Amino acid sequence: MNYTLDLNTQEPNSNIVFNTIIFDSFKVNVVERYLGRMDSHPRLCHVLFKVRTLDNDIIKTRAGHGRVKVKGDLFDSYQKLIKVLNSYEYKNKLLNRQEAEQDYVHFILSLVIVNYQLN
Repeated sequence: MNYTLDLNTQEPNSNIVFNTIIFDSFKVNVVERYLGRMDSHPRLCHVLFKVRTLDNDIIKTRAGHGRVKVKGDLFDSYQKLIKVLNSYEYKNKLLNRQEAEQDYVHFILSLVIVNYQLN
C-alpha cells in the first residue's frame, strides 16, 4: 500500500503537532499534544487520531465517534516510535529512515484497523 508521510506540521509557539499519513483512498491525521515549552524538552501528553476521506470527510469509528485517543500500552509504544522519528539520528539520516517510517505507519494502521470499519 502506497503512502505519504507528513511529519511535525505545527504553528509557531504551539504545543500541538500534526502528523498526516495519506494512503491511496483515505488519510490519517495524528494530533500530538505536549506539555511544557516546545524549545526545551516538551513532554508528550496525549495523542489522538482521525481517519478522513481524501475529500476531508471524517470517517466515524465503530463506536460512532470521530476520533480515537491512544491510551495505555499503545501510548507507550507510540512514544517510542515518535521518539525515533524526532531523533538526531533520523533527522541526519544516520539510521534507516524508511524502516523507522514504516514502523510508525504500520503501528498507526494497526490502530485504524482495530477502531474503524473501512470499506
